[in-house]
Amino acid sequence: MRWTLPPRRLALVTGASSGIGAAFARLLAGQGFDLALTARRVDRLQTLADELRELGAQVLVLPEDLSRAGAADRLLAAVSAQGRTIDVLINNAGLGLPGAYGRSDWAEQAGSLQLMLVSVCELTHKVLPGMLERRYGRIVNVASLAGLLPGASGHTLYAATKSFLIKFSQSLHLETRGTGVEVTALCPGFTLTEFHDANGTRERVTAGTPSWAWQEAEAVVREGWSAAERGRAVVVTGRVNRSIAALAKALPDDLALSVMARAGARIREP
Repeated sequence: MRWTLPPRRLALVTGASSGIGAAFARLLAGQGFDLALTARRVDRLQTLADELRELGAQVLVLPEDLSRAGAADRLLAAVSAQGRTIDVLINNAGLGLPGAYGRSDWAEQAGSLQLMLVSVCELTHKVLPGMLERRYGRIVNVASLAGLLPGASGHTLYAATKSFLIKFSQSLHLETRGTGVEVTALCPGFTLTEFHDANGTRERVTAGTPSWAWQEAEAVVREGWSAAERGRAVVVTGRVNRSIAALAKALPDDLALSVMARAGARIREP
């Protein structure tokens, strides 16, 4: 009799071409998962896929722009065509649009909502039933410390969207208790990735933020995955960020908003 090994569990990582997404892909490959990687930059995905295959992972490279309607269905259809199902979903893709909301382009704002909110809800909604049926699943929604703080001027929809993801994750955490599925909102603070390069704010943010406030993407991912495995609904990474979140919760709203106004003025466009 010829024995065949069962397929390894598959993790879909969005925004996988760099930063937190790429760090999640490397960690999961090292823990025995196969990967489905999606982002817009095909060359980056291919380079990462080659690296992960060296670790023994099977890798699907699925370039897609999640700011466009229909992208989630195309991704899931591509996975299904390979006879695979998604056991882990890392909703990481995101961006920040600098500048004031009233002077921004609506098409760009709508695209950011599709990317960071609609696609997250859609992918989660479509993979969750299978996870529940198989009694195993992990969903990590990469939110932000910003979602736990008062709003700040500029990047107007970013913190609002991240706040939504935190509440969304908490609700799903309660709905899936005891099912074998865990849902976690990961809330990093300033992280050493290409995020600020992509929106042109690197110089201003770096000048306005002390070095001790930054974390490496790998540290964020290790803490986030550990929290997901332990069934935590929300995790704020790093002692500094946890202290900031606790302080913001304790301060009166008006005072906290005033503090955010001063902090935002140092790192965001006037």
